Amino acid sequence: MKFDAVLFDCDGVLVDSEAITCGVLRDMLEERGWTLTLPQCMDIFIGCTVTDKRSEIEAQTGQPLTQDWLLAFRARRNTALVADIQAIPNVHQAVQALHQSLSGRIACASGADRFKVEMMLTQVGLADYFAGAIFSGHEMPRSKPHPDVYLAAAAHLGVNPARCAVVEDTAIGVRAGVAAGATVFGYAPTGAGQALLDAGAYALFGDMAALHGLLR
Repeated sequence: MKFDAVLFDCDGVLVDSEAITCGVLRDMLEERGWTLTLPQCMDIFIGCTVTDKRSEIEAQTGQPLTQDWLLAFRARRNTALVADIQAIPNVHQAVQALHQSLSGRIACASGADRFKVEMMLTQVGLADYFAGAIFSGHEMPRSKPHPDVYLAAAAHLGVNPARCAVVEDTAIGVRAGVAAGATVFGYAPTGAGQALLDAGAYALFGDMAALHGLLR
């Protein structure tokens, strides 16, 4: 292997969750008076936390972003994810192969809250591969695009970040991996990966079945 460890983002890389989460968010924002299409909502929020967009949400809705509203959003989001979450195609084979090749030195480093990440990985049968190696940006001093979550994952695995490959699907996440000093591979299954390259991705790929070979 060219790398000593692989650090995966979660949403859009391990699980196909972004349209589900943004669908719930779109509905709840419309209830507050901000009407968006699903593609518009995804363009605004993918790669960010809801609180990252607090000022924009409050400006568009004219209402404060309260803790009660955030808790209600997470509850509705979690219900939708449990019902509909799917793994990214071919990701089980990719994760299993890398886990074996790297003697378990893989981690999940997400900007999402820990409950969501652990629940989704359990739902799609990936949790065992990442046991003890799940990192949430919510628990770091700074979340993506800052490198904190990737630095924490690399430190946990005992690997220099420069010897880590990061797998990301958003420009914000790519910037976090680059800032950590890792080599970032952009997952772009629809072929729209220019933003990932512009953010510093080393290479693009569109099928998880190709990942193990790419990293070799």
